[in-house]
Amino acid sequence: MALRVGVIGGGQLARMMIAPAVELGLDIRVLAETEGMSAQLAATAVGDYRDLDTVRAFVKDVDVVTFDHEHVPQDVLHALVAEGVAVHPGPDALQYAQDKLVMRARLAELGVPQPDWAAVRNAAELQTFLDDHGGRAVVKTPRGGYDGKGVRVVRAAEDAADWFDALAADETTGAGDALLVEELVSFTRELAQQVARRPSGQVVAYPVVETVQRDGVCAEVFAPAPGTSERLVQVAEGIGRQIADGLGVTGMLAVELFETDDERILVNELAMRPHNSGHWSQDGAVTGQFEQHLRAVADLPLGDASPRAAWAAMVNILGGPAEGAFEDRFDAAMSEHPSAKIHTYGKAARPGRKVGHVNVVGDDLDDVVYTARAAAAHFA
Repeated sequence: MALRVGVIGGGQLARMMIAPAVELGLDIRVLAETEGMSAQLAATAVGDYRDLDTVRAFVKDVDVVTFDHEHVPQDVLHALVAEGVAVHPGPDALQYAQDKLVMRARLAELGVPQPDWAAVRNAAELQTFLDDHGGRAVVKTPRGGYDGKGVRVVRAAEDAADWFDALAADETTGAGDALLVEELVSFTRELAQQVARRPSGQVVAYPVVETVQRDGVCAEVFAPAPGTSERLVQVAEGIGRQIADGLGVTGMLAVELFETDDERILVNELAMRPHNSGHWSQDGAVTGQFEQHLRAVADLPLGDASPRAAWAAMVNILGGPAEGAFEDRFDAAMSEHPSAKIHTYGKAARPGRKVGHVNVVGDDLDDVVYTARAAAAHFA
């Protein structure tokens, strides 16, 4: 009987696991939050991933559990593990992607380079940090933030007053009992290092890539990162491997990085699943991240992560068409840019929403980037 892989979460990441699962002979099953989500083709259950009974009913028919997101509560995850369910990544690793304060403390123990940071519980503590760091800092809610949500640049403690009020009132904000404050890093660009790790310990690293963020959302990715020295490549890969091993990650790990103007590499955030920074690998690497994630969580030998061409570019389709149907744009995009690979998520258009992406690979970086942007523009 085929190995049954259960994915909790019905978004686009689960959707993009379906094709490689079929190719690998895996039986993929998805617990979607609602009907009609991106991964509805493989949705065998619909329900609340925060409810233990719902999750327990879903996993009774699978051999291994993995995730489309990191939001499944720790008590649910630990209950599954206690009942003998194979969960990858497991709760002990996933906690570091769920809580940024927990992550910062553990990375400090591992000696991983990261920005100066502190846990602050009131305005006075935040003001002290600001005074010690040039009067500006980044404040984050430790839990629940993504795509720029739960992140603020502050210049005075009052800029986070509402978040502190929520802490004091013990409201459900995802912030826990403290906020995370970090130095405002002066960086030249953002990078991402992806690695895959299987339960038996094998680790495979992808090329470090450059990511371009707009309004807190990943807009473009260039692989490998242009103008990158051999030293930077080695440092980024070393950080990725150290974190994967040190946290006991199983599956894909994405390490978001800052390259600073004084030539440091600092860890920004972590994701323990396929990640937007790795979408280029679907068409640009020998083994794409979605296949690799499935190999890893199933404890199968990991695939070659080498690039298929000198360059790859990924451009997100954000928002979708302001007028007309999404489907009406394919003909022109494909006709004018036959080398572009278009991936859509089955989502309705909405300003700022990730509804798809375009990958292009080739030998000339400028041509690859232009083609990916031009193809994606057909869906604006």
